[in-house]
Amino acid sequence: MTELTGARLRSRGSLSDLLRVGPTVDLTEIDPRSTPGLPKKKDPKAWARERLASIGADLARYQEKLYANAKATGDPRRLLLVLQAMDCGGKDGTIKKVAGAMNPLGLHIVGFGPPTEEERAHDFLWRIRRALPEAGQVGVFNRSHYEDVLVARVDSLVPERTWQSRYWQINGFERELVNGGYTIVKVMLHISYQEQRERLLERLTDPTKYWKYNPGDVDARARWTDYQAAYNDALSRCTTDYAPWHVVPADRKWYRDWAVANIVRDALAGMDLSYPKADFDIAAERRRLEADRVPR
Repeated sequence: MTELTGARLRSRGSLSDLLRVGPTVDLTEIDPRSTPGLPKKKDPKAWARERLASIGADLARYQEKLYANAKATGDPRRLLLVLQAMDCGGKDGTIKKVAGAMNPLGLHIVGFGPPTEEERAHDFLWRIRRALPEAGQVGVFNRSHYEDVLVARVDSLVPERTWQSRYWQINGFERELVNGGYTIVKVMLHISYQEQRERLLERLTDPTKYWKYNPGDVDARARWTDYQAAYNDALSRCTTDYAPWHVVPADRKWYRDWAVANIVRDALAGMDLSYPKADFDIAAERRRLEADRVPR
């Protein structure tokens, strides 16, 4: 495997650009243990973890500006982080490390499991629309509408013509969101077959992780090749200029967290956020407070 492939991982300067996929994706050509964009350091793990704290402070400041503008001026902008991965890919850990640096008041985190009976009675995007973040929020989707071209495809939950039509529906839906003020960040956490096995075994070894274990995950491993093919198509057909996909090698958790935090920070920085200006007379309000006396 190679760390970077010209048509698949394009380097244009930032880490976000480095990990952004091209129009044709082949996950077998992206090494899940690689660390693209990581500076050469004596102890890269320690360095990445140290930098993550600094990036977290940046994320918190950007999020506060986003939230403040929505509250003060009605700014409709918001950011949506979409996380997809094979089972044990690290979605929960990534959310904890990256979103955990932000103020919970400005966060909206949703995990999507199998659709309920009510959800199955509607279009596949119905439950997604109901879970979207409000203006000023950073939303995080743990799994998403992409399950409907991944699980639905591999497990033949719907006819092929149905899931085939969903690619263009997804692209249209995401275009609609972007036109409405959303910044969309889509990240696929790419782990290896071997690493998934180790993480599943860990869940059977550590009693505090029994609750995470799902026997169905082992059944899904038998369809690994089918899932990789489904991911290749989803990434290739639904990466756009307005909502690009990024593939983050995720066997090394410390690199995964550092990389995703960088991608989110790049997206927030690109929104050109600033604190809203006061809509009142600052000097007059200061005089009022300075003249204030304790009531008798």
